[in-house]
This record gives sequence, structure tokens and C-alpha cells, in this order.
Amino acid sequence: LYLGCALVIVILATGTFGWYQERHSDKIMEGFKKLLPSVARVRRNGQSSAIDAALLVPGDVIEVVAGMKIPADIRVVACINFKVDNSSLTGESEPQSRSSICTDDNPFETKNVAFSSTTVVDGSATGVVIATADRTMIGRIANLATNTKKVQSTIAKEINRFVMIITISAVIIAGIFMGIGFTVWPPIPNVVFAMSLIVAQVPEGLIATVTVCLAHAAKRMAARHVLVKNLGAVETLGSCNTICSDKTGTLTQNRMTVVNLYYDFKHRTAQRPVAPLDSAASTTPIATLASDATFNVLRRIMCLCSKASFDPSTNDQPIAQRKTLGDATESAFIKFCQGIEDIEETRALYASLAEVPFNSKNKYAASLHHDPLTNTRFVCMKGAPDRILERCSTFLRAGQAEPITAEAVKDIEAAIEELASQGQRVIGLAHLPVDGKDCASLQILEPNTPNFPLEALCFVGLVALIDPPKESVPSAVGLCKSAGIKVIMVTGDHPITAKAIARQVGIITSPTVEDIAKAYQIPKEAVSDAVDAIVVPGSEIAAFTDADWDRVLSHKEIVFARTTPAQKLTIVEEKQKRGGIVAVTGDGVNDSPALKRANIGVAMGISGSDVSKEAALMVLLDDDFSSIVAGIEEGRLVFDNLKKSIAYVLAHLGAEIIPLLLFFTIRIPVPLTTVLILVIDLGTDVFPGISLAYENAETDIMQRPPRNISTDRLAGTALFIYSYLEIGIVQTAGAMFTYFVIYYDQGFYASQLPGTATYWAEETHDDGTPVIIYDRWGNLTTASERETIMKIGTIGVFMAIVIGQFGGLIASKTRFLSMFQVNHLKNRFMLGAVAVELLIVVFVIYTPGVQTVLGTTNFPPLYFLLPCPFAIYIIFFDECRKWFIRNKPQSFIARYFSY
Repeated sequence: LYLGCALVIVILATGTFGWYQERHSDKIMEGFKKLLPSVARVRRNGQSSAIDAALLVPGDVIEVVAGMKIPADIRVVACINFKVDNSSLTGESEPQSRSSICTDDNPFETKNVAFSSTTVVDGSATGVVIATADRTMIGRIANLATNTKKVQSTIAKEINRFVMIITISAVIIAGIFMGIGFTVWPPIPNVVFAMSLIVAQVPEGLIATVTVCLAHAAKRMAARHVLVKNLGAVETLGSCNTICSDKTGTLTQNRMTVVNLYYDFKHRTAQRPVAPLDSAASTTPIATLASDATFNVLRRIMCLCSKASFDPSTNDQPIAQRKTLGDATESAFIKFCQGIEDIEETRALYASLAEVPFNSKNKYAASLHHDPLTNTRFVCMKGAPDRILERCSTFLRAGQAEPITAEAVKDIEAAIEELASQGQRVIGLAHLPVDGKDCASLQILEPNTPNFPLEALCFVGLVALIDPPKESVPSAVGLCKSAGIKVIMVTGDHPITAKAIARQVGIITSPTVEDIAKAYQIPKEAVSDAVDAIVVPGSEIAAFTDADWDRVLSHKEIVFARTTPAQKLTIVEEKQKRGGIVAVTGDGVNDSPALKRANIGVAMGISGSDVSKEAALMVLLDDDFSSIVAGIEEGRLVFDNLKKSIAYVLAHLGAEIIPLLLFFTIRIPVPLTTVLILVIDLGTDVFPGISLAYENAETDIMQRPPRNISTDRLAGTALFIYSYLEIGIVQTAGAMFTYFVIYYDQGFYASQLPGTATYWAEETHDDGTPVIIYDRWGNLTTASERETIMKIGTIGVFMAIVIGQFGGLIASKTRFLSMFQVNHLKNRFMLGAVAVELLIVVFVIYTPGVQTVLGTTNFPPLYFLLPCPFAIYIIFFDECRKWFIRNKPQSFIARYFSY
């Protein structure tokens, strides 16, 4: 019956787990479906019509315009100012221009391919469908995400190993004694004894203890903005030695921002727009900007030569957090300008008369405006800096136009190269006052028919933009490094941009081979590969051998750029093959396969896609990379505290097993019943074991390297030695001492007890002869009297184990520190757990109805003092052990008795 029930439970548990896994995969697929548009505009039979996007087939000609999601992978055949947002697929922060010209064999790099689920942010296009459904790029990512196998958590592996050890030892020991028992005991009592022996060896309350410990840690992590979807992930994050992080939206803010300016032949930081980088004037207040004539012209061009605007619904928010309508570059322009002067007031003052929109051929945009203050007109132009510079014949210095010279061009080109080498997008700005006769029409013009000057302009300056790092990331990366965790950037963005951001956040602090070659002006091949930092383009990964992976992953500082979702997955798998416990962070659809394959996937809660959140085991509710550090700290603390809980729980098992073995071998009256063993395992021990999860870290756990999962086990040899041989032996001695003293006090010498187990509480032997047992005073005892004494004896052993565990609890509070170095009142849950434990003891011993069920009786209070010296000795012994660990770390005790 019991076996049948167990099998039913296993089947139900397995089925439930399978259902959960399928449901989880379904949720991932639902997340992908949300990305896909439901309707597409298609040309068929010479007619343009709207159809269900699911009905598209390769060869269909479709039309897309700004604001639409592209319903399938398409090859662009015609377009006007066509830009798409690829950030969810490639990690690129700014919109990507598309054209009908094939520029690269790689679909991710060529300009004439647009992908399903990406958004059209500007312009319009006509394209031919080249892939639909699972064959699209988003479909391939979906298949990768749903078909990728999840990695078992490290804590699950540890618990499985521990359960296996306990199970095998329990079955072997019980099997040996049951086999022997069949020669001397009747079958039924022998089987009952074997079951009791198994119960004594298995800590039944351990699973509850571990689960509550992990749940408590998950609650603490939630308070630190980390949502845990799987309890096992709590400890896994603490064990990780590698973080593979996406760039866009994870390390960076996922919004283009003006970071540097260049005008009057000086570099200036956009944090204080008029201040040179090398000048003490970096604290110049914004109120004094009116005196900087060149900056005012530059700011005016940024504001006027831009179509972006603020979403009115967010005008009450800080400027940096306002939503904008327009592309990323122009949005960055208006956010920069709004902090100085209201852009709408500036645009209203300088009315727009005509425009030349940006296109990929000319690579510039221009506009004509009226200046009511001087009743003149002027042209504003922005675009690729080289295209702007070649259209200029003068430059602005201190508000005055001067003829451009070869030396000036050289300085400007050097500034462009310097800013671009830092991964920043550089925009050139120019203007030109014009006469009214040069622009007769005031209509918005087509790019190929301008009727106002676009040559011989005046160069004003450069604006550099980048998707900047989040403020907390550099310190978080530094903490990870101090904790022995390697942070690897894995992004779809350009290598130069990725490298620049990696330097800003501290992922790369050393020169790469390319840096050394450039500094010494030598070929890359002449530089030794023995450098700490490396930037690897995704195009090289396909040809990597195992030796190449060994070489690349051995670097201390690594950036992978221009990677595809499949390559991200490969990077994670290759790191895991080499012993890495890998955490992957990401927010895009392209991150989902790697998030699922990682030991611990961490998605962004605010900017993250639904797909990435479903694939991950953790979600950062505040999108703050530094929250991962808090999660790692909590994970390490969980592992330390779980060790304490397991050491505490295991310590009393010897005190349960030895009395049973004495009962079996020398046949003394029952020292401990199976029911009382279960009361200990599932009652008195559970709450104190859980209370150890509330302990604080003993040392700065973020200053030590990640644990070695091969040697630093949750339940290793040292922990078994500590629990069974150090603490367990003392508890066993205390239990048996209490047992024999109680029998002595009740009138029986220890020498009288062996061999009496089968008839101690009986009136007659099996053959019908009366049982005659005298106490040490010579009085004949009755079966009823002896049964009461036996119950008091079993209660004594039960009570001795509980009191021994009080000592074990105090000893287990710390693994290294002295009990005098911690505040015992700080862990209030432990104080409550001890109170509950005492109440259970009193309830079990003194409650009349419970006495009948559990086989207990009234217990003389004075007997509670018997095991107390043993509990005190446990504390004293453990203090000595910890002293050696702290002060003699190379001693025998420190090396072999530290768990």
C-alpha cells in the first residue's frame, strides 16, 4: 500500500512538472507572438489590400510605413528615408537606415534586408517577402529559445547529491541490520525496526528547511528589486563565476544621449555644454550660456534642424525621462536643448520656411528659417561630418565666420576621428545667413530640388552621441571583479561602440592587441596575444575551434560584438564547458535563447521584452545591473546559511540511530520510538533549522572568489565529519547518559537492561512463564511500572536530543566567528524558533491526549538538567574549533574540521 501511494505521488509530481515545463514553453511562444503584427498590406494581382500577416508567403510584395511592425523578413526593393529599429534583434540603440542596395553578404549587415517584428521608425518601403513564420530571423530565435534545454540549478545538483548519499547509506545500514535481524527477531518487528532505522537516518524536515530558506532569500532579494521565478536560482546566482551581459538596455540606458561637443576648436563635455574637457570652466552654470556665441548657434541648429518633439503626456516628468516622437538622434538633440531653453519657443521664434529631409545618399538634412530679430533668413544643416565639412567654406570661431584653412580642416578631422574611436556617433553642424532673393519659394522641398544655398556654408561644430552607461554599472562591475566574477559583454552592436562602453563601465581596463598596434604603429600580427583584454567580432566565431575558444575565454577581459542570437548561445555553452557557472543578462528577444541556456538567466523588468522575461529565471525590477550584485551577495549568503542548517539538522541523526542500534544489538528497552524521531525531525528541529537562514554574513562575502562547485559542496566530507563525529557524538553521549541515569534513578542498573527488550513491558514470556525483574533495591516490579519507566526513558532520550540541539544551534550560528562576536538577539526568528521548540516539547510530554497517541508520560522536570552539560560542551568544543580556524588557518583542525 505504502509503495503504491509513493508511486502515485511520484507520477503526479512528474506529470505536474512536465505540465509546468510545457506551460512555461508555451508562455515563451506567446511572448514571441506578441511581437508579430496581425495585419500586413500586400500587393497581389495588381491590387493593394490588407490581409492577415499569417497568410503572407515568400514572393509577396508588401508595403510598410513609419509606425508599422514589419510582418515578415523582406528584401527592400524601393524606399524613401526608410529606417528600422533593430534593437530587439541586434542590440543597436539607434535606428538603422535601409536601402535597396545589397551592401554585405551577411543578412544582419546588409542594408537591403529588414526583419520581421522590427519597427519602422521613419519613411516607407516596398519589399519582397523572403521568409515567414519559423524561417524568419525572429522565428529562428523563437525555436532556439523554446528548444534550448535548461541547465539544472547548482543547488538542485547539491541537494540531489546529498539525498543520494543519505538514501544509499540509510538503505545499506537498514538492509544489513534487517538481514541480521531475521536470524534473531520475528519478521514483523524486524521490518518495523528497519523502517525506524531508515526514518532515523533521513532528515525528513530538511526539504522544508531548504525550501523556506530559499523562499526567505527570494523575499529579501525582492526587497532589493530582484524577482526570483525559481527558488533554486537564488543560490545559483551566488555560485556564478561569469556574467555574460548584453549592452543595450542592460549596461546602457537604451537612449541616445549627447555626450560631447566640439566647437571653437575645443572638445567640451555635454554634462556642462560650454566647458572644455581640460578646463576648470567645467562648472560654468547654464545661465551664462548666452555669452557663448558659437554655442548658441550650435544649439539653435540642433533645435531647428530636427523634427523630433516631446510626447505631451510626459511633459510633467524630468527631461531625461520624457518620451519623444522622432528618431533617436533628434530626440537626443531636443533633450539636450530643452535643458537650456524651451525648444517649442525657439521653433516658434525661428519659423521653418523649407526643408530638405535626410536621405542615405546625401547623408544630410537642411532647413530654412526666418529670423524675426534681424528680418533675415538662415540655413541650418546637420549630417555626416565629412559631408558637412566638404560643403563649408568658412568656420565659426567665437561667433565670427572665418575662411576655412587646411589646418582647420585637419583639426576638425582629428576631432571627428577621436570621437568616433570612442564609439560615439558624430554629427556635423553648419549654418549660413541668406538673402531673401536666394529662396523665392517657401514650400517644403523635395531633396533633389532645393532652391536655397547648400554649398559654401559656415562650419559650426560637432555633436557626439552615444547610448551612455547607467550610472550604477561601473561600480557594480568593480564589485563583481572584486568578488572574482568575470563580466563579459556580449552584444550585437559594432565592435568600436561595444569596446568604448566596455571601457566606460570597467569591463575592459587593459589595452587590446589593436590598441597596442595603434600606439606603436605596428601590424596587429606583430603584437603578442598575451594581453588581458580582447574584442571578438561575431564574424570570427563561426570558424572557432576548441583551441580558439580556450584562447579567447582565457582572457581576463572579454567583449563579443556583432553577435547573432545563435552565437550568444554558443558563447554561453562554450563557457559552461570550461567550468563556468554562467549568468546571462539581457532585455531583448535576441537574448532569450542564451537566457534560457544559462545557469541563471536575468532579464530586465522595465525595458525587457515579454519573451526575455519568460526565458529568464530572475527579473531585475529596476533594470539596474547593480541589482545583480545584490543578488550574488544574497545567493552566497544562502549557500553559507544552508550549510549551517544542514550541519545543524544532521547533528542529531547519530543520537537517533545509536539508541536504535543498541536496542537491536544488546536488546535494551526501547530508547527512542519512531514517532518521537518524527516529532524531532518534523517538529522541534524544523524551526531552528529555518532560523539559521536569517543569519547575516560573517565576513565580507563579496571579497572572496566564487565557490568551486567541485570541491566546495553543500554537504561535503568536512560537514559530515562536523555533524556526525564532532557534534553528533556528543549529542549521542548526552542522550545515552540521560537514558541510563534515568533508569538508574528509577531503580535499575545499566547492566540489568541488556536482553530485556522483548519482554520488558510484558507480564509473561512467550512461553507463558511470568516475567520477573527486580529493581536495584530488590523490589519486584510489575509490567505497568516498567512500561512507565520505559516511557520516561524514551522521553529522556528525546529531551536530551532536543537540548543537545540547543547547543548545536548556538554552535551553528557561525562557521568562523566566535559566539561572542555576534549579536544573538538580532535574529529574532531564532529566538521565536527556540520558544516554539520548547512549546512542542512541553506539548508532547505533558498533554494527556497526546501522551496516549505518542506513548509519552509525565516527566520529572529535574531530568531536564541531565543533558545540559553536554550541550555546554558542544558550544565549548566548537568555540575551540573556530579559534583554530581564525588564528591557526594552517593547523590540522582548521584544515580538516572546517566545513
